[in-house]
Amino acid sequence: MLSLAEQLIALLGADCVSTSAEDLAVHSTDKWFASAPPEVVAFPGTTAQVSALLRFANDNKIPVTPRGAGVGYVGGCVPLRGGIAMSLFRMNKIKEINTADGVAVVEPGVITGVLQSEVRKLGWFYPPDPASLKECSLGGNVATNAGGPRCLKYGVTRHYVLGLEAVLADGTVVKAGGRCHKNKTGFDLVGVFVGSEGMLGVVTEITLRLLPHPPTRAMLSAGFATFADAAGAVQRILGSGFLPSALEIADKFTLRAAREYLGESVTPTGDAHLLVEIDGHEESVALELRKLATLVRGCGSISLDEALGEEACERFWKLRREFSYSLRNTGLIKLNEDIVVPRSRLVDLVAFTEKLQAESGFPIASFGHAGDGNIHVNIMVPNMTDPAIRERANEALDKLFHQVIDWKGAITGEHGVGIAKQRWFGDAVGAGAEELHRRLKACLDPQGILNPGKFVA
Repeated sequence: MLSLAEQLIALLGADCVSTSAEDLAVHSTDKWFASAPPEVVAFPGTTAQVSALLRFANDNKIPVTPRGAGVGYVGGCVPLRGGIAMSLFRMNKIKEINTADGVAVVEPGVITGVLQSEVRKLGWFYPPDPASLKECSLGGNVATNAGGPRCLKYGVTRHYVLGLEAVLADGTVVKAGGRCHKNKTGFDLVGVFVGSEGMLGVVTEITLRLLPHPPTRAMLSAGFATFADAAGAVQRILGSGFLPSALEIADKFTLRAAREYLGESVTPTGDAHLLVEIDGHEESVALELRKLATLVRGCGSISLDEALGEEACERFWKLRREFSYSLRNTGLIKLNEDIVVPRSRLVDLVAFTEKLQAESGFPIASFGHAGDGNIHVNIMVPNMTDPAIRERANEALDKLFHQVIDWKGAITGEHGVGIAKQRWFGDAVGAGAEELHRRLKACLDPQGILNPGKFVA
């Protein structure tokens, strides 16, 4: 009898199949700590190959775990049941950039930053900007409905997916939406797949909405004595008629780690940091920057730096993008929880995490998208292999997520549920919605082969 790898080679070709120890190891995990090896890794290069592979797997009840660039934080692409890890890495063509229609058509393996760079050359703009944009794939962005700092003004991935092609578990190819910026024909099938974390189908082509690129942008980098002062500034900015493209906040532990990793000279003073970005035409941006600077000074900032233009702004963003690396540099494992709270709860959240830090004994670093309440709460643990430490970490996570749910917040804003947040999914969505998830899964994947073992059985 042929092995699974041999059967896949007969189906797809030898260059599309691997059982090497290196490939199995790479495809057993993401940036979370969980790991489970697949039996074989498949690298389809076309929709037809994805369809053939899923039809074969469905007929033989073989688990298939789709995978983008593998830079997720929740174990979403960990093949818990073994079987086939399906990498979409080779499906990485930008098929079309059409500025007249304001669309780009891409394969799922295209790196987000690459698309942004290509459309920027034409004076156009793809706004979603996850921190991992130089590494993450657009297919992965669609699977998790990824966001980023610009969500406040521009929205998340779902707001830019006009159409897609997806392959169902039985190999059926489905086209949803299209290339029109308005389309109300039937159910929102695009929305069914965006954020579905590889459990309802495999996206093989994406039609994305593009915007004209703003001519210029400007930023403020403000230091505050306390997080409460910085959070108060957020409310003042939004309550004064400004709609920044980004409003980012960071707490004292995050800043302390950044000072140790990057040095004092590039890190703002104080125990809280606020980044404000605006964009538009040069004349209006310059005027708005002056008004914002006056407002932020009036909010009690203890330091304030300004940047006008692309190059100057990128220096500020470099600091923000280094926060995660700064925390990793502490030598601790970062349990990165992308919770969302109503904006009025920002100060309450930091007070709660300070209490949780004292109770658990784990340092906690909080930073993220203050404008929409999506804060990355990082519980810093020495390791997750020690059973006692793991139990304490899970207790801390329990308290965090239940408090967020009590505040009518969300347990994930952009990373997804995956394995990491599976145990809180039912409490987060409620019994009725949880059952509806199960019905949708059973309808589209009755054999349960797609990304099994995650939050929808």
